Amino acid sequence: MASVLPDFVAHALLLNRAHVNFIMSLEVAGAGAPQAQGKFLGILVCWVLGNGSLFAWNSMLTIEDYYSILFPTYHPTRVLTIAYQPFAFGITCILTYHEAKLNTRKRNLIGFALFLISSFALIMLDVGTKGRGGLGPFIGVCIISALFGTADASVQGGLVGDLSFMCPEFIQSFLAGLAASGVLTSALRLITKAAFENSQNGLRNGAILFFSITCFFELVCLLLYAYVFPKLPIVKYYRSKAAAEGSKTVASDLAAAGINNEQSIQAEEDPKKCDRLSTKELLIQNIDYAFDIFLIYVLTLSIFPGFLSEDTGAHSLGTWYALTLIAMYNVWDLIGRYLPLIKCIKLTSRKGLTGAILSRFLFIPAFYFTAKYGDQGYMIFLTSFLGLTNGFLTGPEQNALGNVLVVCLLGGIFSGVVLDWLWLIGKGW
Repeated sequence: MASVLPDFVAHALLLNRAHVNFIMSLEVAGAGAPQAQGKFLGILVCWVLGNGSLFAWNSMLTIEDYYSILFPTYHPTRVLTIAYQPFAFGITCILTYHEAKLNTRKRNLIGFALFLISSFALIMLDVGTKGRGGLGPFIGVCIISALFGTADASVQGGLVGDLSFMCPEFIQSFLAGLAASGVLTSALRLITKAAFENSQNGLRNGAILFFSITCFFELVCLLLYAYVFPKLPIVKYYRSKAAAEGSKTVASDLAAAGINNEQSIQAEEDPKKCDRLSTKELLIQNIDYAFDIFLIYVLTLSIFPGFLSEDTGAHSLGTWYALTLIAMYNVWDLIGRYLPLIKCIKLTSRKGLTGAILSRFLFIPAFYFTAKYGDQGYMIFLTSFLGLTNGFLTGPEQNALGNVLVVCLLGGIFSGVVLDWLWLIGKGW
């Protein structure tokens, strides 16, 4: 998915942060000495960390073909999503409120560790129950889904806030990793499903292998953030500079890199260095952006993944059908996020952007009638277009508002997840 995710902040960003980052990036580019060292490796690590921030949750979404057979009467895709989102949304709001007092390094390490432990717990739960369904195992899976939401709120907010003090390439690489996560997990799921399709217990074995890969990937992310990223010279440079500007959340990161920061004390004594817009001021000045990002994800999550997984009927692709729809959504969402780089098609008008977002609500009747009367080709096309517009319209928004954007985005996701249940009206509900 993104998804996303279009696209989670712990620090409140200044409106002029882009200008500051631009000046800082010029300084690094011209320095040549140590603050420019390790930039390429830093960009690569940020991309991997972006993937890891959504990899576990996207893995749970793309395993729906297994869970729909294991728990056929519990609407697993919808229930797991609604177990996940309240924790992601609520904890993000809490952490955003207390962001100035938090230890960013510990927050991110706890988040990645929780991703790793929860992914391993899914494997142990399946092994312990020998792949049997039932209410007990399903409740266990729901609890793990809630833990994923908790880890998501911790990691994504902390990392975007951390990277916002650094060169623009880092945050761009991280957001690109978020967007690529859905494509990567879909590809891996299709491969593992195909590898075991004709073997005994093939679906279950493929699912276990898939989550084993997820565990390994989250372990890599944990180690990269703990031991590689903080020791890069360019990262040390930007964190030292952030501390000099008054940031109180990078002290442990500097300590991990072996830097005894004394400038932060001087910065705290100069309140002018710590001046920044309040959350309320950011929201008032950018209310249209906040409303737009909310509407984007209300619409998207009211269709994806619940409706696509459970309400599109049976077709010739069989158990591959829902996986194909999810994969197509993720691929076109990723493509859509890069389209704004083409200047001639980029939406620059705020009113035009809002109009395009409102027009997406035509997807609701389109999906309804396609599911009822259309064949799988039309549904695949419509799903691809849903992903393309989600990525394209999220692109202009993702760096605008910082933590205000995150709260609006997660609020839209949570609302969309709840509205997704309305598709079940008239189907025994």
